[in-house]
Amino acid sequence: MLKKKILSGLLAATLAVSAVCLTACGGDKSTDETTAAPSAENAETEETAAEVKDLGSTLTVYTAMPEDEIPYYFNAFEKDTGVEVQYVRLSAGEMLTRVEAEKENPNASMMFGGSSDTYIAANGSGLLEPYQTPELVNVPDQYHDDEEVWNPIYVGAICFACNSEWFEEQGLDYPKTWDDLLKPEFEGQVSLAHPSTSGTSYTILSTLVQAKGEDEAYEYLKKLDNNVRQYTKAGAAPPMEVGLGEAAIAITFSHDGLKPVAEGYPVEVVFPEDGTGYEVGAAALIKNGPAEEVEAAKAFIDWLNSVRGQECYIESKSNRLPVNSNAKVTDGLQSLSDLNVIDYDAVWAGENRTRLIEHFNEYVDNAEDLKQ
Repeated sequence: MLKKKILSGLLAATLAVSAVCLTACGGDKSTDETTAAPSAENAETEETAAEVKDLGSTLTVYTAMPEDEIPYYFNAFEKDTGVEVQYVRLSAGEMLTRVEAEKENPNASMMFGGSSDTYIAANGSGLLEPYQTPELVNVPDQYHDDEEVWNPIYVGAICFACNSEWFEEQGLDYPKTWDDLLKPEFEGQVSLAHPSTSGTSYTILSTLVQAKGEDEAYEYLKKLDNNVRQYTKAGAAPPMEVGLGEAAIAITFSHDGLKPVAEGYPVEVVFPEDGTGYEVGAAALIKNGPAEEVEAAKAFIDWLNSVRGQECYIESKSNRLPVNSNAKVTDGLQSLSDLNVIDYDAVWAGENRTRLIEHFNEYVDNAEDLKQ
């Protein structure tokens, strides 16, 4: 069950991504915000055609996964089942807001990606329909949802992604603790998403509150605000800013921090020695979503947690650590059992999400001028 345990299977601080054929999980990219994943090959067997008939022909998804990863998952699912996925890409916070606004008449069948904190908050507002995939027998108990509503799909820890060239030019050491980020030499050099729109940044906020206590955490964040270059909407944006040299440090999840490394950018990942939080990425059915898509949505969750779906993290070069114990892991990603992970309580984080964000808006930054 998802209890307050130290995470024992997280991403490594170093990355050595192997060259992988991208065709297995479909690597074509999509650039539209609201779009369908490109068509799969027309090579269905009679058995697959029968399954498609039961599943329907389309599935509508709200997803917080990065845009460049999305085609790998949806293309592969369509290839395996014949179900075409229509999707809208949103940050985790925007996804939750959209589902809340559509509560009486949902337009999508499921939420895919983003931290379990977001799903716990959604369930607390009566927005989710319980469904547990049979694949959970292959997933460690500590990642499971106690309420048996949402499904775990990956894990990742909070880190500092640093531009190695900037630090070399400045003759400075990488930050090793949270307090290091407050140093005056980092003024205007820290990139961070806003917790009102980003599930990543909300996990960062909740981590600091749980580690330091509320009063001290908000005092810390007020000081950190002096060094923040600009708040972004999505949690995946700060590490790319670091890769491009627009900022020196991004506070982000390790899988997002490692992505620019794989793309050849001068980025190194550091985990705070004084303790860090982590996320369990999730997927869930939206309550009262389109009735004709329910079976397809369940099938997609089953597929995501299968070895086939979990190993698409390799093809997509996502640096995500799968939760299915039978799935292969990208070369270079190892257990971080010696990482100093705080006793992170995702249930508490989900239940207190609105209150903590409101206080952040009032005391630190009101989200009036966010960068995409």
